[in-house]
Amino acid sequence: MFDWLHAAFHKPRTRVYRVVENFVWFMIIASIAILMVEPFVPDHLVNAVNAIDVAMLVFFAAEVTLRIATVRPAELELFQKAPFGALRTRVLTMARYAMRPMILIDIVTVLALVPALRGLRALRLLRLLRTVKLFRYANPFQSLTYAFERDRLLFTFAFTVLAVMVTLGGVSFYLVERGINDDVRNVWDGLWWAIVTITTVGYGDISPGTPVGRSIASALMVGGMFMLALFAGVVGHTLLNAILSIREEQFRMSGYVNHIVVCGYEEGSMLLDTLQEELDEDTRVVVFGKGDRPRELNAEHIWVTGDPTKESELDKVRLPYARAIVVAGARSVLPQNADAKTILTIFTIRSYLKKQSETHQRRAPVHVIAEVLDEENIAHARTAGADEVIETRLVGSSLLAHAVAYPGIADISSRLVLRGDQNFFIGSPPEDMNLPMSFEDAGTVLKEATGALLVGVRDEHGELVLNPSGKLSVHKDAHLIYISSHPVLDEEK
Repeated sequence: MFDWLHAAFHKPRTRVYRVVENFVWFMIIASIAILMVEPFVPDHLVNAVNAIDVAMLVFFAAEVTLRIATVRPAELELFQKAPFGALRTRVLTMARYAMRPMILIDIVTVLALVPALRGLRALRLLRLLRTVKLFRYANPFQSLTYAFERDRLLFTFAFTVLAVMVTLGGVSFYLVERGINDDVRNVWDGLWWAIVTITTVGYGDISPGTPVGRSIASALMVGGMFMLALFAGVVGHTLLNAILSIREEQFRMSGYVNHIVVCGYEEGSMLLDTLQEELDEDTRVVVFGKGDRPRELNAEHIWVTGDPTKESELDKVRLPYARAIVVAGARSVLPQNADAKTILTIFTIRSYLKKQSETHQRRAPVHVIAEVLDEENIAHARTAGADEVIETRLVGSSLLAHAVAYPGIADISSRLVLRGDQNFFIGSPPEDMNLPMSFEDAGTVLKEATGALLVGVRDEHGELVLNPSGKLSVHKDAHLIYISSHPVLDEEK
């Protein structure tokens, strides 16, 4: 019987757990509904509604009691203990389990059975935090719960210091002020005054009337400042990261579309600056990398923390809605290791996109550009799914060597790749171009109409042909490669 109850409350993979959990959630929703409609219930039905509410509270009291009572100590599964030792272990395990934040909420909620504490019924709304589906990667409510459980020793220490200060100060104040201060009638008044003083609230309902009482108050005021500093340190150490983890959800929940995703970032890289110069002002660049946002990253760039090699995290950057993805190589590791990560990232991206319904609704697929550091890995990157692969070290070395053999060629090549000067572009032929026609005639028509210089074509099979014969036939399905200071043709369809 105990095993069945344990499974019903602590084994999510069992059928009985799912049945019990679904029924509990039905009761939670029903109880919240009753709480919401209670102010509008006619007078003659108030007693009936209250009776139903009390019955639900009794159910919740039984549920939380069974949940605590059926906790199975992991220690007893490893060690054999005497009956008294086993009982002690069970009691301590149940006590620790009952101190979990979500269980404490359940316990406080059922205290509403006491007529004087009926206002605590509103706390049942907090039970909805268990199933918050708004956050996928970093639920801050769960993170707070884990923070309390992980650093319970820190919180225990802080609250213990607070309890000692309140007890010593409150009892001392009561002993000094009783019979002299009309506002201090019992020890509870002294404890209340101590809490108000330490927390710097200072209601003023009780104030010291003797020199010794003022001395105690002064000590508590000074101690209160240290107490606040202590709690600030504890909260900053344990809860700040839990709260800030919500930033991982920020971009996923946004409405950004047609953005550029850059996977990988290294300090000193000029990729982002040059990329922003090439793009329109309305196009956002999202950098997807590990760790916190680098301080040197420009404000207009969006930083999303994550690992692009993990398919489960790619939705953070709204990948199906992106225009293009740039997978940058890492210079801090060996070229082969950097390329291996690049290829894995590309493969993961393509695998993820195939599973998304939005991918099949796009007018054009997501364009993936990859940087590799070893020429041997160009074919591997294309096989993994990259549309374009750039071997930056080979390009740079070739440019240097070519400039040595043909002086002045470096200046020309630089002007062909820098924004604001002449550059290579590719686009669809104008609709008024009477195709098919020869490459020579197409170049003449394009030059007269736009001023651009036609230098090649990409045929309907995707093959690039640069500086072809003037007699080459250019068809409507081809794309034109030209040199111009700005795009003059529509982007390729």
